[in-house]
Amino acid sequence: MTVGFLCDTGAAPRFAQGRVFLGPLIPGLSVRLAFVLIAFFLSTSCTKTSSEASANGPDAPKESAAPDAEALLLEEAAALVGLMTDGQVAAQVIMTGVDASGPLDKGEKERLRRVPAGAVMLFRKNLDTDALSIRRMTAELCAETGFPLGEAGLRIEPFIAVDHEGGEVHRFTAGVRRLPAPLSYFELAGRDGRDAALLAVESDAAGAAGELAALGITMNLAPLAELLTDGNRSFLGTRSYGPDAGFTTAAAAALMRGMKAAGIACVLKHFPGNAGTDPHEETPVMAGGGEALRQAVTPFAVLVSAVGGPPPSAVMVSHVVVPAWDEARSASLSETVIRQKLRGELGFGGIILADDFSMGAVSGGYGTAEASVASLAAGVDMVMAWPRNLVSVHAAILAALSDGSLPRARLADAASRIVREKMRRAPVSANK
Repeated sequence: MTVGFLCDTGAAPRFAQGRVFLGPLIPGLSVRLAFVLIAFFLSTSCTKTSSEASANGPDAPKESAAPDAEALLLEEAAALVGLMTDGQVAAQVIMTGVDASGPLDKGEKERLRRVPAGAVMLFRKNLDTDALSIRRMTAELCAETGFPLGEAGLRIEPFIAVDHEGGEVHRFTAGVRRLPAPLSYFELAGRDGRDAALLAVESDAAGAAGELAALGITMNLAPLAELLTDGNRSFLGTRSYGPDAGFTTAAAAALMRGMKAAGIACVLKHFPGNAGTDPHEETPVMAGGGEALRQAVTPFAVLVSAVGGPPPSAVMVSHVVVPAWDEARSASLSETVIRQKLRGELGFGGIILADDFSMGAVSGGYGTAEASVASLAAGVDMVMAWPRNLVSVHAAILAALSDGSLPRARLADAASRIVREKMRRAPVSANK
């Protein structure tokens, strides 16, 4: 029996008859946003070092939602994480994939039981089949990767994730219609007006969300909040909602509202932005600072504060190097970017997801396992490890936990933020 998780009942979070009830999440945000933006913009010219940021504690963010409700829900999630083994906690902070396009083979089942990952990402190779086969596969993934939690009578299941941005980023051959390219909505706004374009974004997203949910998919790695510039046009192309910060912010919020209609968790990406270099090949660098950097980050600052719609469940951090903030490390490895900027100054309290460390973009010459541990220690909550690296990344996290290079409190906090988002949706259920 799946547990129902209801929002906006006006009550404080509590367990009651197998349900978690959440009160209103974000009162008075327009006032809060003003202070967030002022603080953030002033800080870009006087960034603290990562050691100074760490002095205030790695896991003491200014949460972007009502503090009482969110703090209580995070406490409840932490209590569930406290019932997990070290292996289960280390697995919750991993997003993995599978090689199957149908039933899982014995090796994949054994791998997922050994490392019950917190999320499973599906690609074209998995989805190049009919809708019924996809639905059976997602159900099998939840059955094999999910696990009962002690005597609590609950079952923790993975997020089932996909990139469904629209346009060229479309993984399906059946069951889900292709969304228009994000840039086409900016062009529509130029022809028919901004309101018509935003209505189209939300309507299209709501339709897609229903189709994704019907297939058992619970997380969408979208929308992009990156502005289209001459510097990143060669990489982003039509994946961006355009060069206008106001429209990009409103369009990303509209997509998240549409996805929320079917309970799909959204991942806002790629903070703090990208450059023209393809991060699959080499490290991109966002040169400059000041006004250009503030302009690039504005959509993220607004969207994580939930102005105009629900906040994202997660924010993906890119591998870009931003010399104005941290000249030595990619954003996905930088305490300054993750803890000080995104978690602290922007006040984002959800899941922070690192982009794929198997790319060629990571600064410092790290391998996937080493980069994953360093990223978690820097404040990221979830890392990607594909099938060939899943066991080794999991083992590296456990080794870092054992030798103290990854503090237990940091890992527990990361897993708690993931479980908190699951508590809003179906991936936490009553154990049969």
